[in-house]
Amino acid sequence: MVRRSFTKISRQPAKARSLLSKGDFSFAGVILGLSIWGILMVYSGSVLVAVKQDQVPYYYALRQTLWVVLGLIAAYFTYRIDYHKLAKLSPIFLGIGLVMMIVVLLVNIDNSVKRWIHFGWFDFQPSELLKITFLLYLSTWLAKLKDRPKNAKLWDGFIHHFKTELGPFLLLLAVVCFLIVIQPDMDTTIMIGLTSFIVYLISGNDFLHLIGTFSTGIVLSIIATVTTLSANYRISRFTNYFDFWKTGDIPNRYGSGYQLMQILVAVSSGGLFGVGFGESRQKFHYLGDTAFSDTIFAIIAEEFGLAGCVVIISLFIFILLKGYKIAREAPDKLGSLLAISMVTWITIQAFLHIAANVALIPINGNTLPFLSYGGSSTLVNLAAMGIVLNVSRHATKEKP
Repeated sequence: MVRRSFTKISRQPAKARSLLSKGDFSFAGVILGLSIWGILMVYSGSVLVAVKQDQVPYYYALRQTLWVVLGLIAAYFTYRIDYHKLAKLSPIFLGIGLVMMIVVLLVNIDNSVKRWIHFGWFDFQPSELLKITFLLYLSTWLAKLKDRPKNAKLWDGFIHHFKTELGPFLLLLAVVCFLIVIQPDMDTTIMIGLTSFIVYLISGNDFLHLIGTFSTGIVLSIIATVTTLSANYRISRFTNYFDFWKTGDIPNRYGSGYQLMQILVAVSSGGLFGVGFGESRQKFHYLGDTAFSDTIFAIIAEEFGLAGCVVIISLFIFILLKGYKIAREAPDKLGSLLAISMVTWITIQAFLHIAANVALIPINGNTLPFLSYGGSSTLVNLAAMGIVLNVSRHATKEKP
């Protein structure tokens, strides 16, 4: 069914050949272009913050340039090392990621927010590492699962499905999400949950898998709703969001609705072509520290207008479509699932960020991949794209 459409190329004749097509270079070019644009936007959005901290105006842009360079080096390694070798090491990588998630909780035991491990000049965020290690392991594990016998009884088939697939998947996902949500980081939890759900859905090819997957989706939705409503600040975000869409006005503009108001001011000020690079007004005091991270898309909208927004959205749509094309041309199921998981994660995170910055969904803390400031996220995002290019490098096509 779904899985066959992504893996049918693996059954092509032995005449197939490995290649790096022009399309792959375009994929890499888009990633590089977004990263460079990100450096410029980090500079534009961080000038005031840097000066207030007695740093040079380009302080954060210079640091982001360093992260991009290191991220490209990481991407080169994940591109060059055969993804089958990476898959064999995935249990070790996941183990390291889980250990770091426990460490970050211990070193921040007295803090209400437990997301970073401080290394002097660098703050490491283990949840970013867990994204790529978990999805690498999940894709590897799902690729190894064998088809169930077609003549099995429905109940026996479901029990087998639960024991070998659904149960272990839910247990692992529960552990990963629990370690993230208690930091607390509900935004990353939702993103990983959505990505895992999609990858798990695509990995199956029968009715039982479909039923189990959508049952999981219902359970995860209920859990996500209960968890989201368990914190007052999350309830406040939802209340402001629904009140805005209901009345067209933002309640408590100088309190809980302040950030939403300033985001909308930035977006509406951009018009068709924007106020010009570096000319954003909302980065001065109004959006402050988030102008080059959580709300960077609002600054892009203000400085480059609707035209700039369309370009950004189009580039992320290209990443998604090109990534799924690479998945279809992958030589095996492992390559397909790796490409799907990495581009699904990046595009879901991008559109959660963008949607929050134009008030389509409640405000969240997701950064915009390749454009927002961040060391851990930049390194991991570029390394993930290296894996996609790795799969593409091994893609096969029939000789004419």
